[in-house]
Amino acid sequence: MHIDIITVVPELLRSPFEHSIMKRAGDKGLLDINVIQLRNFGLGIHKQVDDYQFGGGAGMVMMCEPLDTCIMSLKSERTYDQVIYMTPDGQTFNQKIANRLSCFENLMIICGHYKGIDQRIRDMHVTMELSIGDYVLSGGELAAAVVVDAIGRLIPGVLNDETSALTDSFQDNLLAPPVYTRPADFKGHKVPEILLSGHERKIDEWRYEEALRLTTEKRPDLL
Repeated sequence: MHIDIITVVPELLRSPFEHSIMKRAGDKGLLDINVIQLRNFGLGIHKQVDDYQFGGGAGMVMMCEPLDTCIMSLKSERTYDQVIYMTPDGQTFNQKIANRLSCFENLMIICGHYKGIDQRIRDMHVTMELSIGDYVLSGGELAAAVVVDAIGRLIPGVLNDETSALTDSFQDNLLAPPVYTRPADFKGHKVPEILLSGHERKIDEWRYEEALRLTTEKRPDLL
């Protein structure tokens, strides 16, 4: 999978993709993340990318010309399955969306900043608008990192055990069951006997029942 991310603050995206699972995905050649500095397409000697709002109001708006030039330059190199804009008023990102996006080959993500991007760019180029929650961040970079991480770990071969992602919370509209590791007895708190039994079918049944119990208690809206 190839993902291009357009941003005015590429530094915010450096660390999430240079460590842990995302780095291993890149090293394996399974995930290619390209962070593009929008200011390289800015206007004039100062590489301007934002301006005041028409109609007045607080907050700067990212301009059409730099974004359009950048997007068209990228589109000349490949065809994108989705052009995603990270915005608080987008649809709320969830596991089902992550699953669907993980099946694509080429994605473009536009990170808003300041007051957002000129509406005409949304009308002309954006095919999907995503939010990671009902709150406002300083820019779309951290939200984009969340989306890429959620997508990237689903790509076959990224995780050492590919079944791991299939048992995560939300994959089947249930929260994940409790997990335990050694020691079996820690300060009097013991691992449930069923998990030590080696009986695979009964363990699966216990995990399902626990997942259902936790979902009923914590997130009944998922049921």
